[in-house]
Amino acid sequence: MKKTIFALSFIGSMLTYAQQKNEVKEKQIEGVTITKTKKAVEQKADRTVFDFSEQPHLSNGSVLEGIKKLPGLVSTDIAGMMYQGKILDVYLNGRPLNITSNELNSFLEGMPANSVERIEVITQPGAEFPATSGGAIMNIITNKNANKYLTATYSGNYSFTNYDKFRSRTTNSINLNARNKIFGWQLNVGQNYRESMLNGQQDELLTSNTDRIARGYFAKSGLTFDLGQDRLLINYDIYHNNNDNYTLSSGHGDLPYQNNPKDLREAFFDASDAARTDNLRQEAVATYQKRFADKSQKLDFQFGYTRSDSKFAQDNFFQKGFYVQNTESFNYPGRDNILNNESRMNIANFKIDYSQPIKLLDGGKVSFGGLYERQDYDTESFGITNLDYQRQTASTYLEFQAKLKNFDFILGSRAENYDISGITRYFDKNGNLVQADLIPFNKFKLFPNASVQYNLMKQVFVAANYNKKISLPSISALNPNNVTFSGPSTEVSGNPNLQPTIFDNYELKISAFDYAFIGYSVSSASNQVAQIIRKDGRKLFNEQVNISNMRIHNFNVGLPIPFMIFSKPLSEIMKFDFNPDKINFMYLYAGYQKHDIDNLNNKGFWIFNIMTQVILPKDIKLTANYSYLTPKAGYFYFTAEKPFNNSFDLTLTKKFMDNRLTVSVFANDIFNGQVMQVRSNPPSGTPVTISSKYDTRNFGLSVNYKIPTRNKLAKEDANILNQTKKEETSGVMQQAQ
Repeated sequence: MKKTIFALSFIGSMLTYAQQKNEVKEKQIEGVTITKTKKAVEQKADRTVFDFSEQPHLSNGSVLEGIKKLPGLVSTDIAGMMYQGKILDVYLNGRPLNITSNELNSFLEGMPANSVERIEVITQPGAEFPATSGGAIMNIITNKNANKYLTATYSGNYSFTNYDKFRSRTTNSINLNARNKIFGWQLNVGQNYRESMLNGQQDELLTSNTDRIARGYFAKSGLTFDLGQDRLLINYDIYHNNNDNYTLSSGHGDLPYQNNPKDLREAFFDASDAARTDNLRQEAVATYQKRFADKSQKLDFQFGYTRSDSKFAQDNFFQKGFYVQNTESFNYPGRDNILNNESRMNIANFKIDYSQPIKLLDGGKVSFGGLYERQDYDTESFGITNLDYQRQTASTYLEFQAKLKNFDFILGSRAENYDISGITRYFDKNGNLVQADLIPFNKFKLFPNASVQYNLMKQVFVAANYNKKISLPSISALNPNNVTFSGPSTEVSGNPNLQPTIFDNYELKISAFDYAFIGYSVSSASNQVAQIIRKDGRKLFNEQVNISNMRIHNFNVGLPIPFMIFSKPLSEIMKFDFNPDKINFMYLYAGYQKHDIDNLNNKGFWIFNIMTQVILPKDIKLTANYSYLTPKAGYFYFTAEKPFNNSFDLTLTKKFMDNRLTVSVFANDIFNGQVMQVRSNPPSGTPVTISSKYDTRNFGLSVNYKIPTRNKLAKEDANILNQTKKEETSGVMQQAQ
């Protein structure tokens, strides 16, 4: 038994999924320099934290590419993102993005991964988080630190693909930060240019090849003012993406005869189209942090405003082919604006959070606060407003944390009131414009949460969690307009009448030393929003629906294995004084997931991830990452014919100039195995088989250079780019950032 405990202690303390990073903060106290290290991956009671800032194998491409390498995370174009069996609501710097599916993938693909400091996957959101967080939250944090004196960090990346032709991808960003006697400031600007390819097959109805050019720009600014013990934070961010897609397609469908839309005839065709997407997202946030003599007593006020504008248009260059009925050929000239759609989203919110310690059992804390949010969303097609959606949410929460010997407890509840209304306009079968009210949702609901954690020994915990959450349909799912490529035989649309999803989430988890863990969870959902793809005649429909009831079961385990354990006796290893950044190790992750949907016989699937670090001569670091998801399994209303994840990535990294310059060379999806091929299982209509292949095999070089401060011991401020709340160091759960 003692050997087992020693072995677990060693494995946990060795860090394993990734190495601990070297110096992050330095402070000098009476001539002694204290160095604090951050871990590249960390298992906490309510979340898993992945550090991106110095992990080249995660940060050498886009944010979407880095996310897909995280163990336990499944990301698909057809059904969004899940982590360890839980539907993810994606946040950026503590605030929800309010987008999903294709729009979310495009946004994350346009954001360089080297602009991200860390990603927190919050698997058990407490009462402090909005109940609309659904099953879990993925919080992408782009914060950096501000120092005295002007400092700068440059990050650059170049990669290429070579399938049918040579394509290039570049990212560049620079982070400037400084502090004077009055305030601290930061400016982070960057660009992203990506050439890529997408081959698609939609049953026998459509075969397409798309040449994609994506351009992204961002600027993030922050100011912080120290007002005695209090602080005022002001942030403004802007993200702009401008993308062009050029598609050659061939297919089989019902086409207008002699351009008469009322006379549809079976035909085979070839076509050439171009689509343009222009997205602009702006965010402004002001936060006032009231602090007290007792550092654990906090009061925060925050006001935020978000504006998002999106435009999508598609032109046709030509369409030619022949009609089956009489083999008559046709060759129609192109025309502009086959699709011309726009959307606008405005969100304003104000929230208050307060917490203080209280005398409860062996010690505790109470937190409470409130949030008011207003969202307005409208969509337009060819000048007609076809969706006008409004949502008002008012909420408050109360949560207690307490300790009793080796037990930690959390008990809380959040009360939310929703007022959702709006109108939709559409053309009926006779071509008449019809206006109808959306199904209203005006309800007051309570969302309780409870957690208990038992500390078996130092850094070894057993935790049980429960929470009830709600997920409101995202604006991209509500949008009745098509914002992706449309062929003559395909129809893509949202559903303005989608209803919110109610979740009951249960979890039991054992974690050791931040890295090793084993857990089981189940999410029971009512009115889960899901995508269906069906065929009716010679037309394929891509739609959003509510699933009345479903359950997602998930079992997962993560285990670190330092290679040292195979070459040294345990007694010698326990005495070994090692630098975690200099050891060889492997991190193993396995997860089993099953989607249980009424009247659908879905099989479960396994997710495997192996990450290995090997230190080569000259301190060159080799990182290998392999991900695999077993096929022939059910994923919502789809069966995977081929694995969603099947990629092998390699990264070689070397640091120069006293660790200020980091150079990496990388190869992603070396064996070109990343492909999606699924068979749909719609509740009605004919099933179809669809597939898509991106040019995921790419090779490249990334550079990160940190210009040092004039004084290495200069005071370092807390994060100021979109910071919402500092992480707590006590209690069962870590609070929102």
